[in-house]
Amino acid sequence: MPDFTIETTYHLPVFRHRTYAAATLEAACRAAVEDDNWDLAEKDYDSSGEVHITCVWEGAHSAYTGPSVQVPSQFDEAVQRRARHFEILLGLLKIFFDDAHAAQPPSLDWLARSAWEIARGEAILGNAPDPDKPVEPPKANHVLARLQEEQVRNAIAAVLEVDDNFRALSPTAVTDDDIHTACLTIATTMDVSGCFRQCRIPGSACGDPRSASSAPD
Repeated sequence: MPDFTIETTYHLPVFRHRTYAAATLEAACRAAVEDDNWDLAEKDYDSSGEVHITCVWEGAHSAYTGPSVQVPSQFDEAVQRRARHFEILLGLLKIFFDDAHAAQPPSLDWLARSAWEIARGEAILGNAPDPDKPVEPPKANHVLARLQEEQVRNAIAAVLEVDDNFRALSPTAVTDDDIHTACLTIATTMDVSGCFRQCRIPGSACGDPRSASSAPD
């Protein structure tokens, strides 16, 4: 069987106790961080980090001389693995937040990437290897109607101008809570069966919502 030279590593915390005089706690902490005098340092063996693999070479006794091979992801240091993944997930969250703010659906490419990163995150939490196959992205959503509360406020003034029934009501009298309650009422009581009856698949007429087509979100 083949030989591998493996470099294993663990981090050993070093600490010190020193007193700092400062105007604020933040200033004292900053002084402690910037202090480069470690003459009184002690090692904290009880808090040493996990053993992880930092490098692998093919062959016996071949450290830094033989060809190196990629370390299997599950043997990376877990805290670093999570930190790198956090940056990726934060980037994806920003993309989806911008899409939501612009009221536009995310692209299928980003959905597929997110599905893979979710599977990767679960693998990291389970100390398992990264998934090596594309993960099936979630199916597209189809929205028959969208009611956005932030758009209701903009429409209130126009409605009050043309509807005599609300002439005595001013736009400022309608609170955000009123809008939220009204939107919830509409969302829970609206009859969308007529929308299903109007849906058509090319080449056929269908009133069955299970076979209806609609514009993708």
